[in-house]
Amino acid sequence: MRKTILTSLGLLLSMPATAAWQLDETESTMHFLSTKNAQITELHTFESLSGTISDSGELTVTIPLSSVNTSIEIRDTRMKEKLFETSQYPKAVFSASLSQDILGMAAGESGIYTVEGAIDLHDQNVATTFNVAVSRLDDATFRVTTVAPTLLSAGDFGLADGVKTLQAIAGLDSISMTVPVTFSVVFDKQ
Repeated sequence: MRKTILTSLGLLLSMPATAAWQLDETESTMHFLSTKNAQITELHTFESLSGTISDSGELTVTIPLSSVNTSIEIRDTRMKEKLFETSQYPKAVFSASLSQDILGMAAGESGIYTVEGAIDLHDQNVATTFNVAVSRLDDATFRVTTVAPTLLSAGDFGLADGVKTLQAIAGLDSISMTVPVTFSVVFDKQ
């Protein structure tokens, strides 16, 4: 009996631990749209993302807000200073717990999932849901892509005054307070 217990314990200890996952910054993108004067919509991005998935499925994605790229340098500067206030609030963080359905996918499998979590941005924590397509490309790679934009409200994050300031500086009639967000990210096993 003792030999069986020791053998079983030895087998358990020799099994590799489930590895954590790291976001591949070169293969991952995040985009958002802004609409001004009720009819001009523009595509923007964040140039930098980082993230991890722990062994237990805890997901964290961090976006340095100073990496915003609207393709217009002065607008980027104004967004950093007047909207995001990056000197005081340098990042946005999305956190969620992933289900075992996702974590247990075999290589070659894919599916559509709802990921419920929260975004910490501008000293606000807002419950947020993303509908995503998850593909387990191989034993060491996941790709996660939004299947529809998630709509975020500037007011929920305390950013309404910043939007109004940008509107006044640019002399616009309006800037939408609702922003559609999409992403495609890759996680690699570490």
